Amino acid sequence: MTSAPSKLAPPPCLYSFESPDALSTGLAAFCIAAQNAALEKGSSFKIAISGGSLPKVLGQDLIGREGVKWDKWEVFFADERVVPLDHPDSNYAAVKEHLFSKVPIPEKNIHVIDVSLLADPEAVADEYEKQMIATFVGSNAIAFPRFDLILLGIGPDGHTCSLFPGHALLEEMDGWVAWLDDSPKPPPTRITLTFPVLNHAHRVAFVATGAGKQEILQSALDRPEDGLPCSRVKVISPGLTYYFCDDAATKLVQYNRTPFEGSFKL
Repeated sequence: MTSAPSKLAPPPCLYSFESPDALSTGLAAFCIAAQNAALEKGSSFKIAISGGSLPKVLGQDLIGREGVKWDKWEVFFADERVVPLDHPDSNYAAVKEHLFSKVPIPEKNIHVIDVSLLADPEAVADEYEKQMIATFVGSNAIAFPRFDLILLGIGPDGHTCSLFPGHALLEEMDGWVAWLDDSPKPPPTRITLTFPVLNHAHRVAFVATGAGKQEILQSALDRPEDGLPCSRVKVISPGLTYYFCDDAATKLVQYNRTPFEGSFKL
């Protein structure tokens, strides 16, 4: 039986790779290990994915890898822009381009927003939450779902999902899916998973590459008291928060690195 989460959050695990290619290879191995851990205990691998540059990094080495049981993947989005699914701003469209269109994930296993509700973002969030409830009922989730893996990016202001510095949604502690129409980054209307959902996951992995992420990672990892949204992701035990970065991104970071084992079991 899976241990119930405690109220304590262990410190994050930082993996720093010599190149973006090495990071992609490590991330693929990590995803497969997370998948296998989930399938040892259940019938599906429940994963939430964010947008930005993450889909490209994720798909680079995962496509074509042996051991990926695509038919068992149950995919949600950590956040989504309230736009048509073929819109350039859609996270679904980005992941479809770099992953979904190239692997045999059953379409019914990919949970997208209801585009018939685009005029009402609150209704979009409510309907998406209902999809999550239907998927997680009967699992180990009680007050909140427990994703097997959530993959996130980090914005230049430290935002993650669509949880932005200083925004009221940082204090949302009840709902699973929230909505906003005042995102400081366009497009303004979005839905997002909340901190309680992120922090109840079995594992959350941030992915950040390039010199442009040096200062924000230094703040997130060396000065968590700065309170950046990404630093407020603190997966509670027995879960864990991971950072997958390249050396260019972690150049200023003093936080201890963990050597990455290419073949491991979670």
